Amino acid sequence: MTVHTSTRLSDGRELIYFDASEATARRRLAAPSDRRGLPDRPASGTVRYDPLTGEWIAVAAHRQTRTHLPAADQCPLCPSSPSHLSEIPATDYEVAVFENRFPSFGPELGLLPADPVWGTTAPAYGRCEVVAFDSAHEGSFGSLSPERARTVVDAWAQRTGALSAMEGIRQVFCFENRGADIGVTLLHPHGQIYAYPFIPPRSAVMAEQAAAFFEASEGRRTLVGAALDAERSSGERMVLEGRHFSAYVPFAARWPLEVHLVPHRQVADLAELRDEERDDLTGVYLELLARVDGLYSTPTPYIAAWHQAPLDARFRPASRLHLQLTSPRRAADKLKFLAGSEAAMGAFINDTVPEQVAAQLRAAVPATARKG
Repeated sequence: MTVHTSTRLSDGRELIYFDASEATARRRLAAPSDRRGLPDRPASGTVRYDPLTGEWIAVAAHRQTRTHLPAADQCPLCPSSPSHLSEIPATDYEVAVFENRFPSFGPELGLLPADPVWGTTAPAYGRCEVVAFDSAHEGSFGSLSPERARTVVDAWAQRTGALSAMEGIRQVFCFENRGADIGVTLLHPHGQIYAYPFIPPRSAVMAEQAAAFFEASEGRRTLVGAALDAERSSGERMVLEGRHFSAYVPFAARWPLEVHLVPHRQVADLAELRDEERDDLTGVYLELLARVDGLYSTPTPYIAAWHQAPLDARFRPASRLHLQLTSPRRAADKLKFLAGSEAAMGAFINDTVPEQVAAQLRAAVPATARKG
């Protein structure tokens, strides 16, 4: 069972180590403390209300100074050494989660104004965390060992539960940005977790659709569950099927490469998954990522986004946890850019056929097998 150990960095930010065994976790008690003497954390940024869309926009100018593609010996996610004190004081670790030094939301917690109008500004309440998947400097989630990947899944679940209980949080979002084409600023294998003080726009649209479907079925079916049933019945776009999770290319995929990974059981978020479901998720997800990288001779850039139920009494029972993995890669040497129709109007035009993409993923030789 994964054990987590909490400590503090020199500026007061929380750092949590996640270890796969009690023995390793006990050694964390003797881990070095942060000796950098960082200055006090700045106050939260702000959010501004856009009355044209009803959306909150974060203003986080302090993020302009965040670390950008540092040399390997200056990586802030590698373990600390005598010549380089990083964000992680330990000389080694399995999985580490810490509050982002350059957060878009937080560190303050609170409630946004209930009736915003033009000109409404508020603190950017919430919390942003970094999840370092491994102490090794290179790789991504897909390159982790099954044991380490399982520890990351437990970390996501634990943090989802803890963040969901914080004041003013409306949605918890775990994600991984992979590849320079996506815009990553650190090459070390890692992901992030955002705890928002509002329900983000895309989640709000999905939640409304899910609630309407759930209510029309008198609470008997969820929309994501119905989509999974339809995809499994059709089979055209299925990629992988496990005991508790299945992956498919959705019928109306927006991106050239898009795969949804869905639990067979209705759960609202990662924290609700049972141990056997987390085991299956780990194996199916690693296999999926190996197939995604098996499509081409170079690693595929992607965004892996865990859609969890909003913390809302109406939306939560209607919403099912699922992963949406998307990539702008439409060919070995071509990327899709969001231009006029997508960026300005939100009307997506897909350059690929979902059924063909699913067939390519089923036929792909996983990158891990190629290397072997």
